Amino acid sequence: MQNGNMLQQWGLSQLSAENAAYVEDLYEQYLLSPQSVPDDWRSYFDKLPRINGLEQDMPHKNVREQFLLLGRNSSRVQPMQVSSVSTEHERRQVGVLQLIAAYRNRGHQKARLDPLGLMQREAVPDLELSAHGLSRSDFNTVFQTGNLAINKTEATLGEMVEAMEAAYCGSIGAEYMHIVDTAEKRWIQQRLESVRGKPNFTPETRKHILERLTAAEGLEKYLGNKYVGAKRFGLEGGESFIPLVDEIIQRSGGLGTKEIVIGMAHRGRLNLLVNILGKNPADLFDEFEGKTFNKHGSGDVKYHQGFSSNVMTQGGELHLALAFNPSHLEIVSPVVEGSVRARQMRRKDMDGRLVLPVIVHGDAAFAGQGVVMETFQMSQTRGYKTGGTMHIIINNQVGFTTSFRDDARSTEYCTDIAKMVQAPIFHVNGDDPEAVFFITQVALDYRMQFKKDVVIDLICYRRRGHNEADEPSGTQPLMYQVIGKLPTTRSLYSDQLVSSGVMTRAEADEMVEDYRTALEEGRHVARALVRQPNTELFVDWRPYLGHQVIDDWETGLPLSRLTELGMKQLNIPEGFVLQRQVQKVMDDRAQMFKGEIDLNWGAAEVLAYASLLEDDFVVRLTGQDVGRGTFSHRHAILHNQKDDSTYAPLQHLSPTQQRFAIFDSLLSEEAVLAFEYGYATTIPKSLVIWEAQFGDFANGAQVVIDQFICSGETKWERICGLTMLLPHGFEGQGPEHSSARLERFLQLCAEHNMQVCTPTTPAQIFHLLRRQAVRPLRKPLIVMTPKSLLRHKLAVSSLAELTTGGFQTVIPEVDAIDPASATRVVLCGGKVYYDLLEKRRELGRNDVAIIRIEQLYPFPEERLIEVLKPYVNVEHIVWCQEEPMNQGAWYSTRHRFQRVTAAWNPAREIRYVGRPASAAPACGSAYLHAAQQTALLHDALNLNTHL
Repeated sequence: MQNGNMLQQWGLSQLSAENAAYVEDLYEQYLLSPQSVPDDWRSYFDKLPRINGLEQDMPHKNVREQFLLLGRNSSRVQPMQVSSVSTEHERRQVGVLQLIAAYRNRGHQKARLDPLGLMQREAVPDLELSAHGLSRSDFNTVFQTGNLAINKTEATLGEMVEAMEAAYCGSIGAEYMHIVDTAEKRWIQQRLESVRGKPNFTPETRKHILERLTAAEGLEKYLGNKYVGAKRFGLEGGESFIPLVDEIIQRSGGLGTKEIVIGMAHRGRLNLLVNILGKNPADLFDEFEGKTFNKHGSGDVKYHQGFSSNVMTQGGELHLALAFNPSHLEIVSPVVEGSVRARQMRRKDMDGRLVLPVIVHGDAAFAGQGVVMETFQMSQTRGYKTGGTMHIIINNQVGFTTSFRDDARSTEYCTDIAKMVQAPIFHVNGDDPEAVFFITQVALDYRMQFKKDVVIDLICYRRRGHNEADEPSGTQPLMYQVIGKLPTTRSLYSDQLVSSGVMTRAEADEMVEDYRTALEEGRHVARALVRQPNTELFVDWRPYLGHQVIDDWETGLPLSRLTELGMKQLNIPEGFVLQRQVQKVMDDRAQMFKGEIDLNWGAAEVLAYASLLEDDFVVRLTGQDVGRGTFSHRHAILHNQKDDSTYAPLQHLSPTQQRFAIFDSLLSEEAVLAFEYGYATTIPKSLVIWEAQFGDFANGAQVVIDQFICSGETKWERICGLTMLLPHGFEGQGPEHSSARLERFLQLCAEHNMQVCTPTTPAQIFHLLRRQAVRPLRKPLIVMTPKSLLRHKLAVSSLAELTTGGFQTVIPEVDAIDPASATRVVLCGGKVYYDLLEKRRELGRNDVAIIRIEQLYPFPEERLIEVLKPYVNVEHIVWCQEEPMNQGAWYSTRHRFQRVTAAWNPAREIRYVGRPASAAPACGSAYLHAAQQTALLHDALNLNTHL
């Protein structure tokens, strides 16, 4: 069908300039999702013309030009006539516009990105002239340029092809046409096409780039010569990374940024520390020689260490923070995001301009680690966005020994995962430092303009293999034959500057000597380092340092204040209609806050938050169902049944209260928990909580628990007050909804690194949460929270219990049991206490005392001995747990029980009561669960009843 006939058929012959843009955007939407456009338009777009017999989807941005070939030289734009595309020239004009779109879409597949020249690039048919009805004979023909950003409305085809080859097929390969937003695409097109791949840098800028390359190469050569064979995960082959990061810092500082938080793995980390953050080379040399160690903990290897410093930029002083990072690939990414979010909150940086996250990835890890996807998924959500992240990939083109061509991924590029959030991706040849420098400017400006993530894929290589003790040619022989003959990036660039007359060979060599001299003299080699930094840019952690663990801490509040805090939360906006069951919760809380009925768990919990908010503590609570609570106990976010609007009472206590942030998270454990860890390590005066939907699901975040939460203080002296609420309890729901894996946390406990508690009453959770914030001690808190106890008739507390005292690490017998008449003591914790209590009351057994241990670590030995002392006639003492023997507290805490009983009554040996050892946490049968529960209760209470 001819264009003119199609236009006439669909009534488009009078399409005006004003509505042409609408048609263009509609067509872009069609290309992304044909079903999303109206049927008549979809039918029309499906019938766009065939060229040379080949089916051609009209690319982005060209419908407008096809529909409206504007008379650009006329004084007034006229509507396109039906016959306007009937000539051969007009048909070729359409082909030109298709060719422009093809370069934008697929030019990156032709770009010269690999410094080794080994990247296998297949032919791209869409970039062939013939695919669009054109040939080289058209090179001298003048066509309209459409929206090609070369500052001309008309140009020859040859000139346009030359411009597009330079912009899209040189050292930079840009992927951005997957972005839906037209303004973003137009912006990128303008920046890339206007310079035609040849940014015009001044001689001073080019010398600066060489100086940074000299520093990057100089450090690696110096370390390689002085510490032969020592692991350093050097930057050789990727030296352009240093001028790249330097430009991010200087340019963002000029745009007003005050803080940058950087996360990265091993490769290039020491180089960044010395040449960018300003670590004294002499200190690094001491680490290589084993002269430094952590006096307060185990310490960590030098390429895991963090650092912070201040540098001067055109926009003023800027604070740099390099996050501590274990070997677990990519796990630092969400930690950085959490730290940035906290810093932005502290600065009231709503648009993310003042604090910038920069995350440096490896190519294999970026493609292979699931936490990368989780972190991208967080990037635009309300509770986790940070105004866009600068992602830098040091692309070695090999993962340890795994070849990317066959095994490392299934995608064309390692960066394809970033397309899920429509982030632009800029691939760049690491051996073209000016292209790297230019694309860094473009990427940063995009982030600042659109507040979205952006990816720079620095394609380079590893000159020394995975580490300096590794022989890479054993697994990549051809690659390392090429690398062995390849001049360094600095050598190539210095030759370029000398040959172009920017500087002399002597000047280039002098840079090398000056840098080496600085290293030998132990001088700082980072540019613009501030020696006396502005301390206002730092967080003051001094009030939280050096404190001993003190369990007894007064956290009670006056009764009048508790009532006032509670009633404020019941002030719901007029016309806000609550769901029937939620209204009942609010009505019950009104009675609880007045002291008319006892408090349940949810009421005590929200009272704790309210009290902290009015005392100027930040409270942040996230997790998959935290607004309502997985078990409908919290209702901290209310939903209007009329219009689905929401209201959080804890955000409206008073004009002077601190910020209460509560977000239902994405369905992630690993990235979200890591984010909250980063947040908690940045704002000390806070209560930061992550709640698992079920405690079992915390195992999806085990890397965060192992590498940060339990060991961060010992490895890096990084204190953290993060709280984890993990619903835990055996209610017959099966092996994936019963256990928060208490045993795993207890196994990780040592050196007072964290707290593990099993509170059983509303008063206990109130005091525990308050203690975590008001006590000037910052340790992670792991709380095994209840499920069925949230509404258990016995798991209640009076309002008066919140007025005095604090969290009880051990709760003595509560019934009127005479200690002298007790012949049996049952120690327990958590939900099983109420099962034991009800069974004992049912049987009237006054010879059995039940003592709850509410804090399993740090273990309250002295307090437990004190509670046991009155029981002088006890014949048997048991530890009762719901969990199987190889799980729960028994194996990890048995030696502590034995130490206590030896001090209390050496003649008595504590015995285990509970389920037998099991590979799974619980059974999947309600009948079997009930039978097991009955059996352990009978054993604990020494009943002679047979099942």
